[in-house]
Amino acid sequence: MQRNVALRLSAASAAMAVAAGVGVVLSMPEASAATGTATGYATQNGGTTGGAGGTTVRATTGTAIHAALCGRASSSTPITIEVEGTINHANTAKVSGASCNTAAGVIELKQISNVTIVGVGSGAVFDQLGIHIREASNIVIQNVTVKNVKKSGSPTSNGGDAIGMESGVRNVWVDHVTLEASGGESEGYDGLFDMKDNTQYVTLSYSILRNSGRGGLVGSSESDLSNGYISYHHNLYENIDSRAPLLRGGVAHMYNNHYVSLNESGINSRAGARAKVDNNYFEDSKDVLGTFYTDAAGYWQVSGNVFDNVTWSSPGTDNKPAGPNPQSNTTVSIPYAYALDSAACVPDVVSRTAGAGKGLQVSNGSCTVQSPTSTPTTPPTSSTPTPTPSPTSGPTQPSGTNLSIGAGSDGSSKASGTSYGNVRDGDLNTYWSPAGSTGAISIKWGSATSVSKVNIREAAGSAGAIGAWKVINGDTGAVLTSGSGAGVITFPRTSLSKVTFEITGSSGTPKVAEFETYAQ
Repeated sequence: MQRNVALRLSAASAAMAVAAGVGVVLSMPEASAATGTATGYATQNGGTTGGAGGTTVRATTGTAIHAALCGRASSSTPITIEVEGTINHANTAKVSGASCNTAAGVIELKQISNVTIVGVGSGAVFDQLGIHIREASNIVIQNVTVKNVKKSGSPTSNGGDAIGMESGVRNVWVDHVTLEASGGESEGYDGLFDMKDNTQYVTLSYSILRNSGRGGLVGSSESDLSNGYISYHHNLYENIDSRAPLLRGGVAHMYNNHYVSLNESGINSRAGARAKVDNNYFEDSKDVLGTFYTDAAGYWQVSGNVFDNVTWSSPGTDNKPAGPNPQSNTTVSIPYAYALDSAACVPDVVSRTAGAGKGLQVSNGSCTVQSPTSTPTTPPTSSTPTPTPSPTSGPTQPSGTNLSIGAGSDGSSKASGTSYGNVRDGDLNTYWSPAGSTGAISIKWGSATSVSKVNIREAAGSAGAIGAWKVINGDTGAVLTSGSGAGVITFPRTSLSKVTFEITGSSGTPKVAEFETYAQ
């Protein structure tokens, strides 16, 4: 028996009156209440800054949150929404606008980018109402509590997920939040922190997940393997039956977490997933790591963990616990810098830092608690405002050798009077363009080559024409990353013999002058 898991901001007075009516307090651009900088995989793929550098708005209702999103100049205009009070079904209505796509009964961050939601003042509680992130990028959620979200019974919200992400989501940092339920699926609850359908570059840090049948998943089924690059650190998982988390494919990094009372299973790596599990403290729990409820094996690399009163079941066809003496069966390369607290001090550090209302305190990596650093003041750059995921391009040119010079090239659509080879000749005066508004261009080598960064340089006079795109591993067909706008694009270092840049949307005739590739 399951345990008792107990805007565009118009200056017009009419617009301001409407905002006041739904609980929005408008303010000029100012320093955000959000603090700290993103960590883990959320620092990759261009980084995660949310609404930094934009206008700050105060909201006391869910309708006000939606109104702030819908009042922006575009779906990518940076905004920080400071939330105070209780957000529930009674005060969360749909708001319409060109820069938003909202729904009643759920906080809908859909087809948008560059947004921060942060709890302030006496605190922000999302009561029985979930936060849904869909087709969105560069999102920060900080210092809020989300509780008792249901998928069955009454009321329902967000498919039962406290925070759920799906459909091409990129770069989300969830920090110092408390996510809790009061039971499992039979009581109407689902996951606390779920990711599916091509969600990548996410970090969950300094948070509490408790009193739930399901902690969270990465991938909704054994065939949903497009998710990954997720970091979990300095979190408390307490009184969770399973999925802490469940990983289907992809890569995840768990470090300095405190796991207490995992009742059935913990980190469930399956279907080819690879988990790096560093300096965590597992306590009073069962089967905290392994492959469970499937014969589709997953993998792990373990180091520095403490297993305190952990029990392990016997292995079977659909049950492969890593213990009682967990050993690594893969290696995972982590692309970002991080400092590990000793596992022995993790319970103390996490108890003082994790969850909403803790003053956003963090560890310095030496078992000492401190205030966070300040938030960046500018968001990632974008060449074209668009409701699709924001560009992963960065402001600086990559260093190192351009591997495209001397390589081959080809494409999937007919060139428009120019050669594919023009993208690798080092000459910005020559270019390739597709026959229409979309198409693909590739760089290929005679043998496997390691690539972690590409730079798409548009021809003179065509800057901004390239809209949505995907970078594809030409060997396997896997999407390495996606976004919009030309520029520097990063992704986890991959060994391949062909990389493809596929233009899936444009505002004019795309002209690619150079398709540069770099090892790092």
